[in-house]
Amino acid sequence: MKRNPRWTLEMLTAGFALLSALLALLALALQPAVWPVLLALLAVCAALVAVSRYRVRRWAARWVTGTSFENSRTQYSLASLSQPAALLAGDTVVWYNIPFRDQVLGGADQLAGRVNKILPGLDLAQCGAAEGQVLACVSGVWRIHASIVETGGKDGKEKASILVLNDETALRRIENEYKLSRPGYMIFSVDGYDDVFSDMLDSESARLLERINRTIEGMIARGTGFLRRVANGRYIAVVEERQLEQFAQQGYDVLDKIRALEPGINLSISIGIGRRAPTLHEAQEMAVQALDMAQGRGGDQAAEMTPDGFTFYGGVSHGVEKRSKVRSRIVAEALVGLIKAADHVVIMGHRMSDLDAIGSAEGVLRICKICDVPAVIAVKREATLAASLINAIEDAGQEGDFIDPRSALSIITKETLCIVVDTYQVGQVESKEILEKCGKVAVIDHHRKGVGYIENAVLVCHEPYASSASELVTELLQYVGGRDDKPTRIEAEGLLSGIMLDTRNFSLHTGVRTFEAAAALRRYGAETERAWALFDVSLPEYNAKAGLVAKAQMYKGCAIVLSGELPAEAQVAVPQAANDLLSIEGVQASFVAVQNGSMVKISARSMGQVNVQIIMESLGGGGHQTMAATVLKHTSLEQARTRLTEAIDSYRAAQKKGSAARG
Repeated sequence: MKRNPRWTLEMLTAGFALLSALLALLALALQPAVWPVLLALLAVCAALVAVSRYRVRRWAARWVTGTSFENSRTQYSLASLSQPAALLAGDTVVWYNIPFRDQVLGGADQLAGRVNKILPGLDLAQCGAAEGQVLACVSGVWRIHASIVETGGKDGKEKASILVLNDETALRRIENEYKLSRPGYMIFSVDGYDDVFSDMLDSESARLLERINRTIEGMIARGTGFLRRVANGRYIAVVEERQLEQFAQQGYDVLDKIRALEPGINLSISIGIGRRAPTLHEAQEMAVQALDMAQGRGGDQAAEMTPDGFTFYGGVSHGVEKRSKVRSRIVAEALVGLIKAADHVVIMGHRMSDLDAIGSAEGVLRICKICDVPAVIAVKREATLAASLINAIEDAGQEGDFIDPRSALSIITKETLCIVVDTYQVGQVESKEILEKCGKVAVIDHHRKGVGYIENAVLVCHEPYASSASELVTELLQYVGGRDDKPTRIEAEGLLSGIMLDTRNFSLHTGVRTFEAAAALRRYGAETERAWALFDVSLPEYNAKAGLVAKAQMYKGCAIVLSGELPAEAQVAVPQAANDLLSIEGVQASFVAVQNGSMVKISARSMGQVNVQIIMESLGGGGHQTMAATVLKHTSLEQARTRLTEAIDSYRAAQKKGSAARG
């Protein structure tokens, strides 16, 4: 086709209109008095043209579709297809068969119309691919295939296309129903069940359990699923995907309802959900992993696991402290067994290690010394926030305790044990090479669990209720060795400084066991004055911290600081400034963002009213409820401000929704 039929018809119509207008003007010039007659004639001509145009298009449509043209080639080719088919010249429809007119056009004729008006969203390039294009329109859902041929033209770009449509409306309806009816698996667990109900009278616990049962039953009863109690404080449910989608849209408001049942006690539940698994058995396994993740993040939240990863809901309250130390004794015995079976032990914390990371690492090193197994702490001296503690330990004659991560690689074998403290994330460890090269890995951490955790660890001591990794290591030390096998004074002060750092001098996230650990360290000879001296900063560091605090701006109860690059020696001022901002009236959380090359590093702190872990996780980071951080790559300060305020907005909206649900 060398000419677009639709434009040919338009050109003929326009030409006739122009000729009529010229004749009318000529008649008016010769006889001005006859203008009423000319006006009437023009109206009649316009009506005749419109009627003729309509009749021509109707006749052409009937002719090319074979309805009134016997034995035509068109009739014996595409016209006999059972599927709707149409022929295009460019984007103009020049032919279609009867099924196309009946099923797609609803029985009307739209010859010479634009195809995008008939099939909105049509992409000829996608239709030309092997899988075609799935297009939803008023008439249903169609899979459209196209064959495109270049026809030349003046610019060589004109194309003719033939479309063949397959109706998938019923198939898509069945597919959608199949997906919505797929079973998902849910596990409900009351957080700290034994600790919550141990001090209650039987009648009180029975009434509270009955209220918990009714709340969860009411949630499941909204759909077609079923619920069963399998143990004290533990339930399982199997529900359809459509119901799980509703739960997700509502943010699993059952968390708020359970928390509101008894405001006087720390009552909460954790929920693990397995969704979109190929089989029900795999959904159950995913739900178990999700529940472990929810409890590892401190409980009081729902964790969904799908083939695409994890999604978290809730997590607005503190973790439930476990008063029993039975697990600590079991972990200590297992850790000693692993250490004695290793030829070397390499201990490391997270990047930009702080007093908690180095203090807890030194405590683990003492356990290795008690077991008489060679051990070192891998730390980058040029990138640490605990230089004061490292210097104090070396001044005490323990220079061999520390080694550069690159140098540690030469002593690692398949029998070497790697112990990671104060982090659970692969991407946050001091050296990934050490983690990958060691034969066995053990993890001791208190941060709430998240995506990217260290897998296949032979031993995990993960207690999100704990104030710090130093608290956990202090408990383990009490079950290792004899009476004389205890940490030195400087080691005890390092552990105490780690607890003081993460609790802001015992004002945040403390429990009974936190003070018991501090008391044990005091018995080992730790002095609070010396531990506090480890927090001393130089004058440049103090000036840098004061400069950061002076730049603070308030946003929805949060103090936000944006700063350019800082000198390497002033990096310690960033978390210190975040801590100091919390002492300002009205500040519930603080965020200090510092440019570092093409990256922006954000340090976040809170007093517990704001879960900064959730906010930092939305930006790709993580941490604890009151202490978290993230790194935004290839981001400017203004872009970081925008992303941070959007994350705060989302968190505040979720808070408001949760408060409304509790009300």
